[in-house]
Amino acid sequence: MLKLSFLDKYKEYGVIFIRLVVGFHLIYGTQDNIFSYARMEEFAAFLSAHNVPLPLFAAFLSAYAQFICGILFIVGAATRYAALVMIINFVAAIVIVHIGDAYPSTFPALMMLAAAAFLFIHGPGKISVDDRLGFR
Repeated sequence: MLKLSFLDKYKEYGVIFIRLVVGFHLIYGTQDNIFSYARMEEFAAFLSAHNVPLPLFAAFLSAYAQFICGILFIVGAATRYAALVMIINFVAAIVIVHIGDAYPSTFPALMMLAAAAFLFIHGPGKISVDDRLGFR
């Protein structure tokens, strides 16, 4: 069997791949709402259709939280706090929107939840603002 234990000394660098993909996805998925009020209103209408109280407020809260946390994930700043916010956001998304959905349509939210849980528990890794400042 091929021994890969030589990679152990680099494992703290591997987290950057999760942070970059998840951060980019959060930014990409919300930038239309952030930069277009009409798109934010569409998101609010979607939330209203799912009986979310104060749908415009909830739309702004969710979109801006995801956008800001995406940036924080990419740079690795306040990573665990951002991950906690995304855990709350994606648990809410799954409960509000995806209960009863088919697995394929729920999968993206589950992956975002899993990634946020990983970052919350593990932290940002070596290539991060948090590590540079000693906040790992």
